Amino acid sequence: MKVDIKHFLIIISLIVFPKIVQANSEIKIGLLAPFSGEFQNIGESVFSSARIALNKINNDKINILPRDTKGDNLETLKQVKKLYVEGVRIFIGPVFNKNLKGLEKFQDAYFLSLTNKILNNPKNVISSGINARSQFNAIKKFQELNNFEKTLVLIPKKDYKEEIEQAIKESKLKAKKVFYYDTEPTKLTKQIEKITKYQIRKQNLEDEIKRVENSNENNKEKKLENLNRRDTLGNIGYDSVVIADFDESLKSVTTSLLYTDVSPKKISFISLNQWFDETLFKESASQPISFPSVNKENFEIFKKQYKELYDNDPNQLSLITYDLVGLVYYLLLQNDFEINNNIFKKENKFKGMSGIFQIKNQKINHELNFYSVDKDSFIEIF
Repeated sequence: MKVDIKHFLIIISLIVFPKIVQANSEIKIGLLAPFSGEFQNIGESVFSSARIALNKINNDKINILPRDTKGDNLETLKQVKKLYVEGVRIFIGPVFNKNLKGLEKFQDAYFLSLTNKILNNPKNVISSGINARSQFNAIKKFQELNNFEKTLVLIPKKDYKEEIEQAIKESKLKAKKVFYYDTEPTKLTKQIEKITKYQIRKQNLEDEIKRVENSNENNKEKKLENLNRRDTLGNIGYDSVVIADFDESLKSVTTSLLYTDVSPKKISFISLNQWFDETLFKESASQPISFPSVNKENFEIFKKQYKELYDNDPNQLSLITYDLVGLVYYLLLQNDFEINNNIFKKENKFKGMSGIFQIKNQKINHELNFYSVDKDSFIEIF
């Protein structure tokens, strides 16, 4: 079902979101998303999920006011200013981290942004995405469950590397070595060769083959046959590897590891949240590979419900938006529907469709589940 978002917003604002409400108890929540332009599909999905959540809550005190940011920082500030004048002090959004600049001027307003970046944000912005800190807390738990003591952490030279560094520090992950790699394939392979001592292990094998050939050992032929089946010889020095990457870049790293004779049969492969990307099923040589994520069972329920209502698939931000509407309502209930400094500062927990939120000092962390990709399925570990 194709939706003309501009006409749809007008209709919904009249039916579901009345523009003028006299009751003093009404809570207005701004919804900041791109309802036009390049990222319109994201905005539509975010808005649709907010509607589902609002219908579930079924409380006239909550009034959501959607505004089109067009994915632009100046347009975001323009829309925020208009809503601020109307008395709005809680906002869901903006969607993108780049649209947060300038929001600090609205000091008594709170912005539950869908970004997963938490560093250098304005003080009144609460990052609500699945941030690196939440993910590394889960990886730390997985590490402890498996008694990993020699973890290699591979971090791409991308703009989020500082987020990863901070997350490792705060989670107290045991990392034997942290290595930064280039995403350009030829450079990447050479760097992976170096970090895994590929040339040394390859030379070890050649030396061992020569030694056995020149020896008088029993079962010499059998030993040579086994050695010739191998690509390298020797320990790489790690029991697990965390690859802080996604999509094709992640697959490039696992391919380079396999090329250097490092497979998940030798050490455990771990990545960041993959949102149950089924293209990983095709990478059989890289399996099993494990990752932290939201609750898969609940995510499937949400996707099914969304599909039935809109005949379309939601994006990942839709699940977060759905939970944020519920979270705001829950916190308002806890605070007698009063918006003040305590609402996001007081320590609290909220169980949403994505899992458990921890709220404290205007920060949100997610208690994530952990999954492993094996053959054609996602297996829950915890």
